[in-house]
Amino acid sequence: MIPTPPITAFHGPHAFLSNFAASPVLLDGQTYPTVEHAFQAAKTFDPEQRRLIQDANTPATAKRLGRGVTLRADWEQVKFDIMRGLLQQKFAQADLRQALLETGEAELIEGNTWNDRAWGRVLVKGQWIGKNWLGELLMEVRREAKDEG
Repeated sequence: MIPTPPITAFHGPHAFLSNFAASPVLLDGQTYPTVEHAFQAAKTFDPEQRRLIQDANTPATAKRLGRGVTLRADWEQVKFDIMRGLLQQKFAQADLRQALLETGEAELIEGNTWNDRAWGRVLVKGQWIGKNWLGELLMEVRREAKDEG
């Protein structure tokens, strides 16, 4: 049996895996255009900062704005659960759920060139280096979807 090659880029045919992909999600009763927007807004409890992030024209702008918010005190304790919940919402949508399931057993690696070794991995001398938290959470959501049938 030939092992399934990993998916190491969340663009092109796998752009739907990216947190930048258009996919409305809810955070505290408010709709955000992407997981990235909602995740960045979740970093703060300040309603004005959240609104600015929610209204950002692009996920990249939302990410930039998220770097400057008044960080909630419990962020390090809650960020994984928040990301998991946002991904579960995103992939509850039938078309995205099906696309995620169609990745089969492939390892999902948020490969990047911006040196994010926490949420993704960086290719260094032929080896993927990093924690890949986003990829791990995506594979967890995929397992849940598969288990639910």
